[in-house]
Amino acid sequence: MAVHSFTLVPAAYVYLLRPAPDSAADRAGATSRSESAETQVLLQLRQGTGYMDGHWACGASGHVEAAESVVETALRETREELGVRAATADLSPLTAMHRTNDLGGGALEQRIDLFFTLRTWEGTPTVREPAKNAGLRWFSLNDLPEAVPPHERHVLTLLAAALAGGLPVPPITTFGFETGQDIARYGVALPH
Repeated sequence: MAVHSFTLVPAAYVYLLRPAPDSAADRAGATSRSESAETQVLLQLRQGTGYMDGHWACGASGHVEAAESVVETALRETREELGVRAATADLSPLTAMHRTNDLGGGALEQRIDLFFTLRTWEGTPTVREPAKNAGLRWFSLNDLPEAVPPHERHVLTLLAAALAGGLPVPPITTFGFETGQDIARYGVALPH
């Protein structure tokens, strides 16, 4: 039997969330389950990165660096990419995703993506890396643009359903592996 080595790449994703302007939740200063359809997420338009350029992706994300925890990565990327500051306690874990970038092929490069949400921060989100980010925009979770990286769309769809009173986002999701075991174990329908 041949043994194949692979690379495991960990990354942090931080979705900034807010009530839609003029929503009942915005006026009340709080979000409730009945108002979840009015939740917006901040996405950036990728450019010049060589990966998913032209797609609306997570507002702040990046690879974990040596001797850095995923929480430190999440806070650092939020500062570097959006110019906002947040406290560790403000990060809410959303899900951990194990995925492969080689959809339908050999899983030689695998990724561990750790997703967080952030509803409280200091400062105004701005484009801090214009060579990689062609703009920021708030989108309703129920009305995402067509061009969103597939693995992110999967997480955002799960989040929208959970906020609408559906099942909670599973603590562990997979993407790019075609197996019914994950659906049975985690209740996650994998894309084909």
